[in-house]
Amino acid sequence: MTIRDLLRQSAPTLSYELFPPRTPTAEETVEATMRTLAATDPDFISITYGASGTTRTTSRSVVHRLAESHTIPPLAHLTCVDQSRADLTEVIESYLADGVRDFLALRGDPPKGQADWRPHPDGLLYASELVTLLREVAHAHGVDDLSIGVTAFPAQHVLPQWRQQGLDVLRAKQDAGADFAITQVFYEVDQYTALVTDAADQGIGLPIIPEVMPLVSATRAARAAQLTGVPTPEALVADLEAAETDDAARAAGVAHAATLSRDLLDAGAPGIHVITFNRHEAAMELVSHLPLRG
Repeated sequence: MTIRDLLRQSAPTLSYELFPPRTPTAEETVEATMRTLAATDPDFISITYGASGTTRTTSRSVVHRLAESHTIPPLAHLTCVDQSRADLTEVIESYLADGVRDFLALRGDPPKGQADWRPHPDGLLYASELVTLLREVAHAHGVDDLSIGVTAFPAQHVLPQWRQQGLDVLRAKQDAGADFAITQVFYEVDQYTALVTDAADQGIGLPIIPEVMPLVSATRAARAAQLTGVPTPEALVADLEAAETDDAARAAGVAHAATLSRDLLDAGAPGIHVITFNRHEAAMELVSHLPLRG
């Protein structure tokens, strides 16, 4: 069953995000995390995909192990960064051969040290073009049950200068054949509901799964804000800074994430997608506070 099919059911989904390991020690951590997360019976686990070749090989390895060893559907990330159409086609074909049927199509961020976004000379400019390519390659190989996700941006949606542009981009992804969206990180339920309402008003019917990040330290909060461009709420930062132990900081971060997640589910979110940082503790504690599993 694909993610598209799961989202047609009434029960909200539970999913996690992992990133590919870069060292043998990190690989052991990812394996242990996957085994622990599997106990919560997630609907899928997404595997990020490094730009510029940094983690492409290990991404595919984790996706394959996830599907083979843990029987949890993997959501394979793909980006347009520094890849030609031929490169992307080869990657898509390899995933299809492994039985992967769920993809997250991303434009991607500029590589480190590059100030602005520039496509590969023989590559794709927009995520919507990657959605189209996924459909074309899959159809050419006789695969028509493909499920494709894209990204949405609730925190940016509340900015007047971004709102209509973001909706136009999301519509283009839907028109290209996307089935659902997963948000970038945000911290206010009103940002999510505004995006969903405005999208529906403009004929965008993609189910939008909110991504939730249980922050476990003030340092991680600062790093997350730097990477995403989304400021961490002052109250959350204050609670993280006031914590006297690592356990207390994690508890504070999980409490904030749990409140947001419950509010999102009450608002009709079709599921919760949890960023794990390849660690299971905060993710497991968060899920224990949510009405997602019996």
